[in-house]
Amino acid sequence: MQAEGFNYSDERFADIQLLRYRLNGFEDLTLQQKKLIYFLSEATLWGRDITFDQYGKYNLGIRKMLETVYLHYDGSRESEDFKALEVYLKRVWFSNGIYHHYGCEKFMPGFSEEFLREALHETTGEDISQYEELFPVIFRPELYPKRVNKADGVDLVETSACNFYDNVSQQEVEEYYASIKDADDPEPVSYGLNGTLVKRDGKVHEERWFAEGRYGETIRKIIYWLKKATTVAENDDQRAYIETLIRYYETGDLRLFNQYCIEWVSEHLSRVDFINGFIEVYGDPLGLKGTWEGIVEYKDLEATRRTQLIAGNAQWFEDHSPVDPRFRKPEVKGVTANVICAAMLGGEEYPSTAIGINLPNADWIRAEYGSKSVTIGNLTEAYNKASRGSGFREEFVIDADTVELIDKYGDVCDDLHTDLHECLGHGSGQLLPGVDPDALKNYGNTIEEARADLFGLYYIADKKLVELGLTPDEEAYKSQYYTYMMNGLMTQLTRIKPGHQIEEAHMRNRALIARWCLDNGNAIEMVQREGKTYVCVRDYEELRRLVSRLLAEIQRIKSEGDYEAARELVEKYAVKVDPVLHHEILERYAKLNLAPYKGFLNPIMKPVTDASGEITDVILDYSEGYAAQMLRYSHDYSMF
Repeated sequence: MQAEGFNYSDERFADIQLLRYRLNGFEDLTLQQKKLIYFLSEATLWGRDITFDQYGKYNLGIRKMLETVYLHYDGSRESEDFKALEVYLKRVWFSNGIYHHYGCEKFMPGFSEEFLREALHETTGEDISQYEELFPVIFRPELYPKRVNKADGVDLVETSACNFYDNVSQQEVEEYYASIKDADDPEPVSYGLNGTLVKRDGKVHEERWFAEGRYGETIRKIIYWLKKATTVAENDDQRAYIETLIRYYETGDLRLFNQYCIEWVSEHLSRVDFINGFIEVYGDPLGLKGTWEGIVEYKDLEATRRTQLIAGNAQWFEDHSPVDPRFRKPEVKGVTANVICAAMLGGEEYPSTAIGINLPNADWIRAEYGSKSVTIGNLTEAYNKASRGSGFREEFVIDADTVELIDKYGDVCDDLHTDLHECLGHGSGQLLPGVDPDALKNYGNTIEEARADLFGLYYIADKKLVELGLTPDEEAYKSQYYTYMMNGLMTQLTRIKPGHQIEEAHMRNRALIARWCLDNGNAIEMVQREGKTYVCVRDYEELRRLVSRLLAEIQRIKSEGDYEAARELVEKYAVKVDPVLHHEILERYAKLNLAPYKGFLNPIMKPVTDASGEITDVILDYSEGYAAQMLRYSHDYSMF
């Protein structure tokens, strides 16, 4: 299925469409590289249950209960209740639990509690009392309503259902980590990244996630496959950082995680790479705890020439940034950027995933050793192929000339903005001495994403990109400016339910930028035409000046750790939703019959072995359906 006619689109349900991604050039990799990808992919698939549990303490129990009914129910599978249970289970699989993967609100079932009880009893033929605590979690909307709550003025820990804290308040969490932080440490660990904070008998302590601690049984499976990967590593440096990652998993020592990050970011020669561990902190309302994620990748050598050109000019971009010189890095170190093919997705990166990644997250490691950035080309390819002819642009873009502009430059500029965001944006700037990296608390994620997006927006309009051959001419950037503002002001609202606020950090970031630009100049305005609202860009050059001003302020907030300024910006521009505009956008979008969210099915990797059991090849199978894949993962990669 890698030949012409590859079918990118697959199943659709609720507000979700499943896509397939193609592993371009996989057959041309060496046997050693294929084996490495296979071993790392097995390690990636084993982390799934950790993510489920982190997203909510009842998620694994609910998944097992629903899968039991789905597999063994003898009643009518055409009944409305069973069909609704099937959709609910598919949503649970997609979101790694009972909370929407993007909005974080609990989604409610379309079947009754009575049906589930009867189906369970008929299916299991046994006492269902073991499931009693799960029923109210599923059916009572007021019980654990949000996975991540970021509302201002409430206890974010007590009002969030994510499973990072147990019997502690937000104040107790903040006091605990403040008490153990060493403010004078030039190489601090990421406090709290790999542990559940609990209070027992009045004492607060951390339960670490490592081979002999919480999630230990699953982590030992991950370690097993990582050790297999060391036997086929592409070079000694790659083998070394995999071994360091193993030692970190074996001990839970965050100093070893720092060492792993340094070794990983310093290794550039291998074609195959991966992420495996407790990484991003967006799933924690306080931005401390790392949700487990995994991705296996290999470089797209042709497309990588673009990102390497950007990385090679990183110092020029830093030196010409419109931010206060105090906040610029005097020397940009170790910036690398690649376009990659995703080979396997897991944990927080599956089924819904990022299209670009920049790591490590520790500011001091970035400053001293640099960062690795990737744009995931084959996922972008799948999105673009699946969206052709949807009618979306014709419905929401203001006029035919702007549609033509976006059709001409949109794909190029979308990829380029992702490159600039990941490669340069996240890696730019520096904290002032003594500033706590966690100073912005619950607003830190939104501010950081806004900083990276603004950096990309500012430079995508620069003549330097035309000189470098990255944009075809000085008009191209306008396509990105228009679509970005349209998304931030209007079309991302298709992902929000009526009456809800904006919660997710990336959505808040886009709203903040677009609304601030609307409110602080005359470059853009909202106009009415034939009863529909559109974004009108009056002056693209002025819009770039507004982007410049906001970038300077966002970088100041980050560099100085100005919590109050971050709070004011986010709460004013990034949270609230105009209900009248929201209603209009939802109505217009509904007529297009599109799914606002998309995710991916993984390929099956099948090792071919000889008579002695040695792997002689790895072949790909793209035919597996969604339910089959999810049930296989629950059976083959679960200790639960």
